[in-house]
Amino acid sequence: MDSATVVDLRASRRSCNECLLRRLCLTAGIDADAVDSLDRVIRRRRPITRNAYVFRAGSALARIYVAREGSFKTVVSSEDGEQQIIGFHLPGEIIGLDALGSGIHRCDAIALETACVCEVALEDLHAIAAHVPGLQRQLLRVIGHSMGRDQDHLEMMSRRQAGDRVLLFLQRLAERFAAQGGETGIFQLPMTREDIASYLGLVIETVSRSFTRLQEDGLIAVRGREVRLLARSAVEIPPPAARAH
Repeated sequence: MDSATVVDLRASRRSCNECLLRRLCLTAGIDADAVDSLDRVIRRRRPITRNAYVFRAGSALARIYVAREGSFKTVVSSEDGEQQIIGFHLPGEIIGLDALGSGIHRCDAIALETACVCEVALEDLHAIAAHVPGLQRQLLRVIGHSMGRDQDHLEMMSRRQAGDRVLLFLQRLAERFAAQGGETGIFQLPMTREDIASYLGLVIETVSRSFTRLQEDGLIAVRGREVRLLARSAVEIPPPAARAH
């Protein structure tokens, strides 16, 4: 695990009650007293540098993490060292749920850019949740959202056309940024095209060609890392069965 110093969140520049991401993470939907209880056990790590680890595969589950600033990727490695990105985590989203079943992390969590996380010990979270029904409900919602993103990933991988995979990926990413209060259909890509290729099971050249084709077709506009979904791209991509006819 990254050795960055852990400090009390109350001593940092923003508490849970003041955080702009409150409605997205563990504190959503619980009353002020419960937020204060959670705030007392949450810790905030100093900035994590790009490519630094939050946790590694094989480590025991001890904490749940919330992306506070910046974005992260989760990566699995095969026995021969080949890596596959299985998820991206944006501000306000939970990291570390992969270990809830076995108690052991099955992937690495790595910062895509200079980032910060809030972390809470699992024992403390269990203790508070036992007395705060709202927190229990929010934990279930968080797990559900995580499962929904996994389902979205499977749907992307089911697309035969590379362009469809890339467009669906961008659509889902735009929805997640919009949920943070960002401008609808406009966002900055925190990941590289190589990362996108790994996540979508493609090679980087195919991803680059797909971006070019989508832009030529008037579905997206790209400027550096800024992506803008255009009106035509807002139409949902038909399911594979429908496209076969």
